[in-house]
Amino acid sequence: MKIWVKRIVTGLLALLLIYGAGRFVDVYSGSFYTGERAPYLMMPAPRAMTLRWQTAKPGQGRVRFGRTPGKLDQQVTEASAAEEHELRLQGLEPATRYYYQIENQVAGEAAQTLYSGKDYWFVTPPLTGKPAPLRFAVLGDPGYAGVMQTEVRDALMTWLAENPRPDRALPYLDLLLTTGDNAYRSGSNKQFQQGFFSPYRTILRNVPIWPAYGNHDARRWAFFDIFSLPSEAESGGLASHTEHYYSFDYANAHFVMLDTTASSMTVGSEMLDWLQRDLAATTQKWIIAAFHHPPYSRGSHDSDNRRDSGGRMFAMRKNVLPILEAGGADLVLSGHSHMYERSYFSGCHYGDADTLQASMLRDKTTGTKVAYKKPGRDGYSGTVYMVIGSSSKQDQGRLDHPVMAVSLAEAGSVVVDIDNDMMIARFITRAGLVADQFSIQKTAATGQAVPCS
Repeated sequence: MKIWVKRIVTGLLALLLIYGAGRFVDVYSGSFYTGERAPYLMMPAPRAMTLRWQTAKPGQGRVRFGRTPGKLDQQVTEASAAEEHELRLQGLEPATRYYYQIENQVAGEAAQTLYSGKDYWFVTPPLTGKPAPLRFAVLGDPGYAGVMQTEVRDALMTWLAENPRPDRALPYLDLLLTTGDNAYRSGSNKQFQQGFFSPYRTILRNVPIWPAYGNHDARRWAFFDIFSLPSEAESGGLASHTEHYYSFDYANAHFVMLDTTASSMTVGSEMLDWLQRDLAATTQKWIIAAFHHPPYSRGSHDSDNRRDSGGRMFAMRKNVLPILEAGGADLVLSGHSHMYERSYFSGCHYGDADTLQASMLRDKTTGTKVAYKKPGRDGYSGTVYMVIGSSSKQDQGRLDHPVMAVSLAEAGSVVVDIDNDMMIARFITRAGLVADQFSIQKTAATGQAVPCS
């Protein structure tokens, strides 16, 4: 009998080893991509911008840039040949439009121009802290290639073209944020190409991307190789010394990008300690947070279900929201649940849905076009929570969370405008309709904030 037990255990261990080895090979091989990848912009700063692209075979990359397409009088060149290219352009002027041209020098061949012309440009951010109009878009769980993704993208671009910013025609967007799950189904490098870089390439060549880290992104090792993220405060904020979570500034707005997929969200963890210090250090008027797992949702995921997503939604609500609200967060963006949900102006609700009290809904105005007012940096006067996880996938759910003022089984994206004391956010459906809109107006502080009890 003991011999049979030993044989069974040995067989099971052998199967586990074979599975583990196969899984390692699958994850490893899926983390690489051989082929071309069009340029995309990352880590914008008033005087710097990072350009990335990929070539089919190794070469030494060069970027020529200047203020007009016909006068690219500055250049930066890579130190050695590579297939994945990354160059940081520095010494730029704030709030300035630059055109760029990308070249590649393969050993033994003539230098080749890969990307050039009037369509390849970017605009640097204004000086940090300066009140300047800001328009950014949010794609929620955007990486599932297909008809829905295309319709959402095209509806967003059409709306932007039909609703140009009054201050300037270009850029049509200053920033593009995601709420994670940028490549379905397994976050492989090839899936990033098919589900993210190819469908959004015309946006990414002009608009810097700030991606959140989703659970599908975490199934391979590609995410942190593909994206350049500011662990040392290259774009403002407080250095986190990790690419998993970080902050950045744009004009008078402060953005915090958190990792709800792989980083600990327990009280006293490194990420939460950094978050508290980062929010205490910023003096920006507006604070926006983005991450993957929603603290409130009854869509394709239930934030009250501890078994759903390993309890990460519960941990977000219990441990992270108190820090965000105390730090003055105005808008909190998340995805994961494949629909659209938008909260009332709320605060201090860190339990399950059935613990919500009337006092936690700071403004109970209903409807799909509402205006909220928020005094100064008073962290307890209210925050708006948005779940935008339907930019490429749409599922079903109860859509009855009591903290939500609007819940829609609709695919779409979000556009946010900030101009000094006013923020306006709109949900644009794949049909091009504004299905929800709200605004927050900052007013003078009205006394000391009352902490949550």
